[in-house]
Amino acid sequence: MELIKNPNLNFVGNRRLAYTISIIIIAVGLISLLVQGLNYGVDFVGGTLLQFRFNREVEVEEVREALEGLNLAKSTVQRFSPQEVIIRSPKLSSEEQDEVEKILGEIFGEVELVRVEDVGPAVGADLRRMAVTAVLVALLGILVYVSIRFEFRPGVTSIVALAHDALVVLGMLSLFQREFSAPVLAAILTILGYSINDSIVVMDRVRENLALRKKGETFGELVNRSINETLSRTVNTVLTTILPVLALLILGGEMLRDFSFTLLIGLIAGTYSSIFIVSSLWVEWEERKPLRR
Repeated sequence: MELIKNPNLNFVGNRRLAYTISIIIIAVGLISLLVQGLNYGVDFVGGTLLQFRFNREVEVEEVREALEGLNLAKSTVQRFSPQEVIIRSPKLSSEEQDEVEKILGEIFGEVELVRVEDVGPAVGADLRRMAVTAVLVALLGILVYVSIRFEFRPGVTSIVALAHDALVVLGMLSLFQREFSAPVLAAILTILGYSINDSIVVMDRVRENLALRKKGETFGELVNRSINETLSRTVNTVLTTILPVLALLILGGEMLRDFSFTLLIGLIAGTYSSIFIVSSLWVEWEERKPLRR
């Protein structure tokens, strides 16, 4: 089903406006990153793991609500068994751990603290280094793949677009102070893969159209035609992906909210960059030093 039939939009011609929008969004995000920074989760900054056993079956949401009075609502609560939960929270002193046990006991009755573990900042720092390494390796792999499949120039513009998507997502996470955790990092890496896939669809059509280039058609016009020809596919793909992500964001509960928020922003940014950034930068490069005559 084509939601947009025979589109003829001037994406390449309006690339300056697209660049301006991207620069503004990224600038706002960078300012937020400098002023507020990222709201790192327990995985990255260290904290305390508490495992409790109750004398009856409890739900995760019940435990999370009980923690709100202790300003620990952002803690990660996982069900270990029908009568046991694991709470990962920011670093807690012995007194604060006792207070958590006391509050849970008052609400749920008899409760037993089964396990206490402290995750130190050294582990968090190591995870941050691994996160940066993972992103850099992913970007390098994408550059090599696109350069081999197409050529070096669209490979470079694809990496620029992926950096654009990552900066937009990180900026929004900082601006809205969403927790940056291991699942959120996984969501960012997923977005990079989604975005490059969208870009490759457009580049594939550009390559096909180059073989059947119309007489007198400039490279910019050819690229713009290619984007329009793949637009319906792009819109259908992003809509069918965004709908379940929206369902997760609205109905998935606190535990999935930061993860689904990251996916939603990333899907929008990735679709935008595959239409406006990758191909437009490729056109800019070609116009300055043409490869095809």
